[in-house]
Amino acid sequence: MAREANVSVATVSRVLNGTAPVRASTRQKIMAIIEKHKFQPNALARSLVNKRTGMIGVLFPDSSNMFFSEVFGGAERAALKLGYTLFLCNTFSDPHKESEYLHLLCERQVDGLIFMGGRINARQCQDALVQEVIDIQKKTPIVLINGTLPGHPCHRVKTDEFMGTQLLVRHFIELGHERIGFLGGSLATTTTLEKLQAFKETLHANQLPYRQDWIRLGDFSIACGYQRMEQILAMQSRPTAVVCINDYVAIGAIKAALTRGVRVPEELAIAGFDDTQLSSAMNPELTTVSQNSDELGRTALAILSRLIQKEKAQQLTVLAPRLIVRQSTQRES
Repeated sequence: MAREANVSVATVSRVLNGTAPVRASTRQKIMAIIEKHKFQPNALARSLVNKRTGMIGVLFPDSSNMFFSEVFGGAERAALKLGYTLFLCNTFSDPHKESEYLHLLCERQVDGLIFMGGRINARQCQDALVQEVIDIQKKTPIVLINGTLPGHPCHRVKTDEFMGTQLLVRHFIELGHERIGFLGGSLATTTTLEKLQAFKETLHANQLPYRQDWIRLGDFSIACGYQRMEQILAMQSRPTAVVCINDYVAIGAIKAALTRGVRVPEELAIAGFDDTQLSSAMNPELTTVSQNSDELGRTALAILSRLIQKEKAQQLTVLAPRLIVRQSTQRES
């Protein structure tokens, strides 16, 4: 190709890799030859030269959850623009599966890793599981999304979920609610603990009751929301509004309320968290908090790219949540 274009091999390389400016006429000549011969760059050969594979591993707890898939979508779109290919690994928050994927991805010599859920969100994580990530981090850049490794420096991107919960509780208070409950989540996860703490502190700051029997935990599923709402509705003294750990739990809660003939929001206001695409497809449409899922993914990828390039990057990036008010808490006038 270099001989046909009457240029050096280095010039062809600069055009293919975009590593340095090349005169426009020369670039056009080389690109025409590439098109003529339908040339396909050899990714393996290129990786041997620049010591990079152009591959990034992504460990998510469950891509079937729309929040996680939306975060991945943001990362993927950013990756394509920068020339990276992503490998998505569903861990289902299983530490053994996480370990398998971590080592598999390192064997494939990925340039970096994005990690979300599982051990980095565990209230108590075994030292060996933490150390495993730390050891890998010494060789392969890692960015954590909405999680941390306590006591160890790491690059992190997160939405302020504490503030997001405050926004929901204050929204209910502004609407005149004084009896507010909380549904879903697990005390084994830091995200539940953070949201519960914000919930409790905001109620206390406004001299409102924090009743343990109005706190119904479980998990993060639609089924949990349905079951826990049934428990709430069976109570003689029940809240007039509930904050749900995520949109899925809120959807289950709304379904249970409507099945029992309880009007939402006239008799019971319900809010979710995450602002997934499901929240606006509901009837009534769901009030929720946006975690800026697309931006979370894009930001994590941008930081990881800088680390791969051995550039400095901010260790902690915090995104501000946004309250999205819809019909499940107040009817449109």
